[in-house]
Amino acid sequence: MRAQLANSLAPLVDLVFPPRCPGCGLALAAQDGLCVTCWDQLERPEGTGSGSVVAATLYGPISRKLVLAFKHGGRIALAPMLARMMVARLPALAGDWLVVPVPLHRGRLWRRGYNQSALLARELAQATGHRLLVDALHRRRATPSLGGLGRQRRAEVLAGAIVSHPRHRTALAGRCVVLVDDVLTSGATTQACAAALRAAGVRQVIVATFAQVDERGSS
Repeated sequence: MRAQLANSLAPLVDLVFPPRCPGCGLALAAQDGLCVTCWDQLERPEGTGSGSVVAATLYGPISRKLVLAFKHGGRIALAPMLARMMVARLPALAGDWLVVPVPLHRGRLWRRGYNQSALLARELAQATGHRLLVDALHRRRATPSLGGLGRQRRAEVLAGAIVSHPRHRTALAGRCVVLVDDVLTSGATTQACAAALRAAGVRQVIVATFAQVDERGSS
């Protein structure tokens, strides 16, 4: 039903807001896409992922523009495209998986108006047919930006900040989870989320992210 409504409104949306590439602003034929040049400039990880992390792209000039537009620029219509790129990198998910987003603290959620990871998780769940559990994790206190902090300090800042929601612990016990985030930098936040999921009895966690900072190129 939602897809039918979107398709019926597409011509009107294109008339009011002419489709443009979110990477460079070039005119496009449709709203949901990139121009050929920006698509070719996206950097993609080699192989199928590092450990339990699956990333659609490496964090570079084009992916950075997409993330900033999506996360801070209110371009939530980018969620389907970003999620499709993530799904394309996921391994086959045999059995019954849960899709869980990295949580935002309620204060940041109120200021931003949406949780970008939850939007990606919703699209990923629809594309894979697995169940979305949007509030499986709870960020019970606000945490500062982790930029510039060392590994140990990041862990200290996040210690106890993210927990599983009490009403979902039965649903989580013994399950496999795809943990969804928009950008993975040091991995401290996703590690804290994975620890909270395992404490609730989750037996396997795969982290799916749109962009991952290339550790080989970071200090």
